[in-house]
Amino acid sequence: MTEIKELKTGTTTVGIVCKDAAIIGTDKKATMGYMVESKEAQKIHQLDKHIGITIAGSVADAQAVVRILKAQFKLYALERGAITLKGAANLLSNILHGNKYYPFMNQFILAGFDTIPHVYSFDPVGAFDEKDKFYSTGSGSPFAYGVLESQYKEGLSKEEGIALVVVAIKAAIQRDIASGGNGLLISIIDKDGYRALSDAEIKKYM
Repeated sequence: MTEIKELKTGTTTVGIVCKDAAIIGTDKKATMGYMVESKEAQKIHQLDKHIGITIAGSVADAQAVVRILKAQFKLYALERGAITLKGAANLLSNILHGNKYYPFMNQFILAGFDTIPHVYSFDPVGAFDEKDKFYSTGSGSPFAYGVLESQYKEGLSKEEGIALVVVAIKAAIQRDIASGGNGLLISIIDKDGYRALSDAEIKKYM
């Protein structure tokens, strides 16, 4: 009888919807078993001028998905203009579901702004959800969710949202040995498009 082993991922990612923006954040630690492979891992990627994604799980799988999405969004823009967030979510869902027998071993948070801010959470085989206003993935997510459940409220400003994302990730880093690294990554997507915060900007919220 074949043994089924649980896939464990080490990271903390968070995505929340604010009044006028979507905000995503991650830690920077990448692990290989008990070894810290990198303290500067890039776990947030810009996919389009108004869309970003967080990654948790297999780095190689995630990089492949990011490359596919970037290419597809460019092709879509040439034919029809900027893709909507619902369209982007459906495309990612189809890609993941189409590979369900040899799945990409990842959890994703897709975030962006078209007419309003959106945040979607995906499982490895393409199921996605936008019912909640905040999501977290990775091994540190239970600790991040504890903060988000108690402190999130409707209508957060961008500044309040950034502060909450920082607190949630810091809580995970303090309790999850697979989360950490040199600082955090945080990006904002609003009506003006995608913007990654600098280390100096993030430090103001630390």
